[in-house]
Amino acid sequence: MPEMDSDISQVVAVIGLGNIGGGVSQNLAAAGFQVWGADLDEALVSALAAKGGLAAGSASAAVENADVVFTSLPGPKQILSVATEILPVMKAGSIWVELSTNDLETAAELLRLCDEVGVRLIDAPVSGGPEGASAGTLSIFAGGADADIIEVMPLLEVIGSKVRHLGGNGTGVVAKIAQVTLCYTQTVALTEALLLGVKGGIEPAKMLDLIQTSAGSSYVADSYGPEIVAGTYDASFPISHAAKDMRLAMELAASLGATLPFMGGVAKLYQQTEALYGPTAAHLLAAQLIERDNDELLHETQAELITRQDRKTSD
Repeated sequence: MPEMDSDISQVVAVIGLGNIGGGVSQNLAAAGFQVWGADLDEALVSALAAKGGLAAGSASAAVENADVVFTSLPGPKQILSVATEILPVMKAGSIWVELSTNDLETAAELLRLCDEVGVRLIDAPVSGGPEGASAGTLSIFAGGADADIIEVMPLLEVIGSKVRHLGGNGTGVVAKIAQVTLCYTQTVALTEALLLGVKGGIEPAKMLDLIQTSAGSSYVADSYGPEIVAGTYDASFPISHAAKDMRLAMELAASLGATLPFMGGVAKLYQQTEALYGPTAAHLLAAQLIERDNDELLHETQAELITRQDRKTSD
């Protein structure tokens, strides 16, 4: 964590204390800021209080005296819902740092609403997951006015190790959507490469190892590959979030006139996976749909899952 040269008397609010917001809020509290937290899950608010933060009974109560407000929410619908609650009570001149994965239409509407009440908005989506949030090593893609970014930079440097100011409002939103698609497109490519090798007679673990140590090496191969081969599928991240990210990417592509056929196919696969297994299922179960199409299972756990699913659909 960097040495602080900012005014730690600043009052900070964090709305949404889940996978990202929990680590963000706790790191800001540890850095000496007065941090008010709010979440629909009272246990998450209590966890922040145990780490030196302050519990607020609602989002509006958390932000009413805040100089800087952070939000980390599931998606555009929740962002606008929170906006209607907090903007009427936020201080004029305060800064709202929006960490969520958003879409351009909602981001533009949010900027309009903030301008009406004199709140300065920064879109600052993040990458790095719960581990990065806890460690304070998130990558932050910031879009907003130069002066506003400079003002909150000491706080951003507490929660992230790489802060990129990409331009005006909206650029952070675009950057997050564009880069996060690689998690999913690379998962599909990895699964297909594994299946090609396995169908040709190579053991799954050996095929994964050579991918990890060749030109095909990647974060996805290192982190998701073992989950696919073991049949554990990384239950920490639900398929609904992955499908939402890909839907936002295709909506962005359509609005910008971009033709992205491979990405479109991946988006469809994730939508099918969510429909088959339900929104809370592990995101890497998308790999299983590819395996089923190929009649080749990489792990016996998958056979058990498929049997249960087939039994469910036949009832």
